[in-house]
Amino acid sequence: MMFASLLRIACLMTIVTTLLLGIAYPLGITAVAQMVFPDRANGQLIEREGALIGSRLIGQGFAAPGYFHPRPSATATPYDAANSGGSQLGPTNRTLIDTVKTRVDAARKDNPTAPVPIDLVTASASGLDPDLSPAAAAFQVPRVARARGMSETDVRRLVAAHTDGRQLGFFGEPRVNVLELNLALDRAHPMPK
Repeated sequence: MMFASLLRIACLMTIVTTLLLGIAYPLGITAVAQMVFPDRANGQLIEREGALIGSRLIGQGFAAPGYFHPRPSATATPYDAANSGGSQLGPTNRTLIDTVKTRVDAARKDNPTAPVPIDLVTASASGLDPDLSPAAAAFQVPRVARARGMSETDVRRLVAAHTDGRQLGFFGEPRVNVLELNLALDRAHPMPK
């Protein structure tokens, strides 16, 4: 009799906690997020002329010389958000060393006199980082300005306007969202045809 009673209580507790913590709580948090922070709750999507362009939170590949290039992607298919993850290669791994060397050599072709910022040649932990350091954006200014027929000063102004500082003044590092910067470039000075 005691075992049957304990089994019934255990089953009821499992059902109650599943309903409460597995259904009611997630639905409640989702509802609050949709009411208080709808843009963030929906992935900070960017639309232009009714078409979905991307998300402020997920890096995208830009290869044309007139665009700022993001950090390299570590995903099997570049910038595939369904397969987020780093390369898992350690700092002494020959594959990583060779890959970074190849990326540094390619970056130096664009700007041979400046030191190459580390975030232009290494992937982030997710492989989908949407942001660059201000130094990595500044490194690319000469290439972007040449390709768009703009002055470097004008491109630097756009970079400065799209550089976010530390959160609350001391959390994190200053950063530039690549997608937003490239969209601003297209608005300010469309690519020559």
